[in-house]
Amino acid sequence: MPHIPLPENLPGISSGFAFRPETAAPMRELAHVLLYTSGRNTDLSSRDRELIAAFVSSRNDCTFCKMSHGAAATHLNGGDRSLLEDVWTDFQAADISQKLKTLLAIASAVQIDGKKVTPDMVKTARDAGASDLEIHDTVLIAAAFCMYNRYVDGLATLQPQEEGAYYQMGARLAEQGYIPPK
Repeated sequence: MPHIPLPENLPGISSGFAFRPETAAPMRELAHVLLYTSGRNTDLSSRDRELIAAFVSSRNDCTFCKMSHGAAATHLNGGDRSLLEDVWTDFQAADISQKLKTLLAIASAVQIDGKKVTPDMVKTARDAGASDLEIHDTVLIAAAFCMYNRYVDGLATLQPQEEGAYYQMGARLAEQGYIPPK
């Protein structure tokens, strides 16, 4: 049960956004830029960006964000959820590029404490082909998802537990992004 009276028909972050639309707008815009539009304009794809968001959310144990961004990553991966499961379980053993592994290591450090990102981690990411923009965006995605996760969980929002509740949401996020149509 939510800690404050949130709209009952909206799960997760959607209910917080509906409660305070003026704060929702910049939060949606940030997610849209980081996960949707930037993923179409850089070598770090939207699938990989969603994987980072879902990975950090899994580490923060935020069901809603883990499942919704996991569903978006799965949709962008042709519907194959096995890659997502592998990233959640052991990203170093997952069938992903070495560059993405180094970026997930950075995201993992940020999730714990931003000061845990070391010059060696950044050098390793660069050596694996990560650009400064990709390193920047990885840090910001990880930091932003710590905030989003704590927002969702701190309000005790409704978070469906069944995986199927997130398929349609993930497809919409993957195909349309984070800014709702007017």
